Amino acid sequence: MKIVIYGLSVSSSWGNGHATLWRGLIRALARKGHEVVFFEKDVPYYAGQRDLWELPGGELILYSDWDQALELSKRHLDGADVAMVTSYCPNGVAATDLVLASKARSKCFYDLDTPVTLDRLEAGEDVFYLGPRGLADFDLVLSYTGGSALSELQTKLGARRVAPLYGSVDPDVHRPVAASSSYASDVSYLGTYAEDRQERLDQLFITPARLLPDKKFLIGGAMYPQEFPWTNNIYFVRHLPPSDHPAFYSSSRLTVNVTRRAMAAMGYCPSGRMFEAAACGVPVLTDSWEGLDAFFEPGSEVLIGNSTQDALDAISLSDDELARIAKAARARTLDEHTADKRAVDFENAIQDAMSRRPHETAGVA
Repeated sequence: MKIVIYGLSVSSSWGNGHATLWRGLIRALARKGHEVVFFEKDVPYYAGQRDLWELPGGELILYSDWDQALELSKRHLDGADVAMVTSYCPNGVAATDLVLASKARSKCFYDLDTPVTLDRLEAGEDVFYLGPRGLADFDLVLSYTGGSALSELQTKLGARRVAPLYGSVDPDVHRPVAASSSYASDVSYLGTYAEDRQERLDQLFITPARLLPDKKFLIGGAMYPQEFPWTNNIYFVRHLPPSDHPAFYSSSRLTVNVTRRAMAAMGYCPSGRMFEAAACGVPVLTDSWEGLDAFFEPGSEVLIGNSTQDALDAISLSDDELARIAKAARARTLDEHTADKRAVDFENAIQDAMSRRPHETAGVA
């Protein structure tokens, strides 16, 4: 298939979880013989932190304004098997109009931020990447979040056919590597700062650091404010490109995962960071949410932390027990949560949508 995507950014992973997911998924699709063309608006924020200039297995098209995108789209869309718009696409409404008017065989929307989309809709706020008809005109709507989110995309945004396309990991990139003294820690946390994660981060990371001054805690990420409650044993790495994630995780005795509030409330929302850490062979302590057990077995593949005491109990586990949990999570990840597996899920969802006539496409795949 030829797949044309209008998205946020694949060229910069700076404060942007979309990029890492797309890189792995596009490589996996290319291995299966598909051609991917990714349109990305060239904005200063990402241009200044760009860490990818060519798309292995695909074509990256950077455009400065929408008129340029229109001109560049002419040679791609009419011959496309799949044309897709994603959440947070800077020109989402214009891209939707373009995709829907094209001759592409299947016209899709991929919401990588479904809980945020639905939260803003519920609050009466503008969702800048959605047009006045919502998702009603797409042949297929894919969602990074499953569970009740799928039916809400239908009832609130008119999606005719929906299917989950969860996060994933590229095990060729994220794998156990030698520990690095630069990232050595007892407990690590990798993630962009978000106010709605702060309460849980305090419970699982910051307060344990205060209570365990002899342990080293390490945060990697962007956008952390000066008033963040640092302690003497919390260290900070401002930004890690995806190429450094394996060393970051492999140098940790335990890593923490904290889910955005809207995602946790909706459930069925595994973050890419969970899969990355598990693929790198580090045990994960995560907050709980509905559907977590569909991805990892609590207690045996991941540790659950809903309080500071849960975090302290996890940190106190023996090296052997932590290694057992990490090994089980890595095996589950390599079996079920790789980019190659998601590429198959994508193919199946597209083929199923293509095989149905328009009046038959309602439902959850």
